[in-house]
Amino acid sequence: MPRVIMSFSDDLVATLQVGSIAVVRTDTLYGVLCRADDEQAVARVYTLKHRDESKSPIVLIADQSQLYDIPHESMLPALDMMWPGPYSIILPGVQAPHWITRENGSVAYRIPARDDLRYLLKHTGPLIAPSANPEGQPPALTVQQAIDYFGDTVDIYVDGGEVSDTRPSTLLRFADNKFEKLR
Repeated sequence: MPRVIMSFSDDLVATLQVGSIAVVRTDTLYGVLCRADDEQAVARVYTLKHRDESKSPIVLIADQSQLYDIPHESMLPALDMMWPGPYSIILPGVQAPHWITRENGSVAYRIPARDDLRYLLKHTGPLIAPSANPEGQPPALTVQQAIDYFGDTVDIYVDGGEVSDTRPSTLLRFADNKFEKLR
């Protein structure tokens, strides 16, 4: 029987800190979360999602201090206007681990709008957060749908209710001193 909790807790923090995987409702969709600095946990997420190995994951951060690379100062005002919020912004990833940048040399970051999620990130560090679905399937809109997809292969589920707005985050890339919308 999968372990399901109803809210963020010290147990969730401890579970993620030891390299486990959680399904958590983010500020957009349910995501499969693990620590971005844990190569084995990231590999486990890719395996359970059957995710294309060349695709970089979205990395959730609590604030800009958790970025792997310091953005150019010309970007800071724009980042401050978009974060926190449903904007995933692709930035160069020179200092990021190769299991995050994959073949892209960059990282898509998001600072969630939800206070409880940012609190979690302050205690766990950056977390990858691809949507909670196997590659090619629709994203889970409830924790039960996520359980139906992944069962006991996920260590802990957090029931955040039903997702009514199924739009993923807006994906932007900063290039030539401007943002380019990718989705």
